[in-house]
Amino acid sequence: MNTIARLYALAALLLASGITMATQLPGPLVDAGWLEKNLAGVTIIDVRGDIKSFTTAPMFTRDMKTGQQQLARVGGHISGALLASYKHVRRTRQIDGNRVTRMLPEQKDFEYFMQLVGLDKDSTVVIVSKGESNGDMTMATRLYWQLKYYGQEKLAILDGGMASWLMEGREVSTDGKRPPQGNWKITTERKELLASSDDVAAVVKTGAAQLVDTRSLAQYLGTYKKSYVYAKGHIPGAKPFPNEMLTQPTAPATFTPAKTLSTLAAELKIDTGKDIITYCNSGHLASGSWFIFSELLGNKNVKLYDGSMHQWTLEKRPVTALKLEL
Repeated sequence: MNTIARLYALAALLLASGITMATQLPGPLVDAGWLEKNLAGVTIIDVRGDIKSFTTAPMFTRDMKTGQQQLARVGGHISGALLASYKHVRRTRQIDGNRVTRMLPEQKDFEYFMQLVGLDKDSTVVIVSKGESNGDMTMATRLYWQLKYYGQEKLAILDGGMASWLMEGREVSTDGKRPPQGNWKITTERKELLASSDDVAAVVKTGAAQLVDTRSLAQYLGTYKKSYVYAKGHIPGAKPFPNEMLTQPTAPATFTPAKTLSTLAAELKIDTGKDIITYCNSGHLASGSWFIFSELLGNKNVKLYDGSMHQWTLEKRPVTALKLEL
């Protein structure tokens, strides 16, 4: 029996016994070509805020001058994908008497949510967002951070999301069949990935880590704020790293090359090799810069301040406005 025949025989034996060979992820980001070739070995979690689009066909237009087909609206999903509604990814929590919204769920709540999504233990997970915008890609990074925090090991994101998949002409499904409940379990709590308000306050005082504000410059400087943030400006000592730099602005919203991001960080006086705490308004956008510094640039001393400016200003902690701190 030659080598190829032996491999086929081994694969048949493993399938017959209910054992599957694990798919090796190439890194925290995968492209559509890799994903299409490895669909059988991964579990796709499709996270989006607009859940109706999961079962709605995509829309294409044709350029009148060039005749080329263009993506007008992302719709549908990759066959077999599990749907995770982004509005259920985060929860409101009571912290020191305050009602803090958009937070990491408690263990039992997040575990049950992922089981309802249909996720099973020991899965190799690829997270897919709509990929039409920067906000879509940070939905993916936020779910990635939460899954990693609660112990998921094999984890990646589809670069450019469904927009990338569709614009490359790959097959799409609009099936709305609900999957059976999964058996995914939380295996650990990686507290080294999370910063509390007190952790951030200590850094403001000591300078022991770099605070990175991933909001727009207008919000960082304090000329504008979200309604659920109660004071204008930024946490004292924080450096800006605007989230719009992290991906392309339109579909497919692929990530900016890691080398470019490293250069941009250096220009903004952020040392990507030293301790970092990222924050934004609610912990959504900050997951994008956490993903960049921790997963793409390899700094394992990066934390996300989950409550971000919402919790910081709710607790009436100090802010700095109209000042660029580099």
